[in-house]
Amino acid sequence: MIVGESVAVQRPIVVGEDAHGNQTVELSEPETVDDVLVAPGPRADLSDTSRPDGDRVEWNLHFPKGYPATLRGAFISVRGGEPLRVVGDPQHYTEQNTPGRWSMPVELWRVDG
Repeated sequence: MIVGESVAVQRPIVVGEDAHGNQTVELSEPETVDDVLVAPGPRADLSDTSRPDGDRVEWNLHFPKGYPATLRGAFISVRGGEPLRVVGDPQHYTEQNTPGRWSMPVELWRVDG
């Protein structure tokens, strides 16, 4: 039987401007979302020679049917890890094309090095 996990979703909030007029952003308090299907994505070294120690880390998530909020621009923590950026603007599959409990694929990524 497939079992979902709890993840923490945070959204950027503009809290002001710095001395150069750039927006200052902080992450919101975490929102816990239960029953998210979590799968590790591929890990790969970055091939750019200017970043010889660079790594890209990815997660593939599947949010439950009926999750109402947008995830565009959000950050998600998986298994207590640091918040990772959501790729793009995830959307739900149509109800008739998702017989299981999960309907919205979500990719997360981070680059180190």
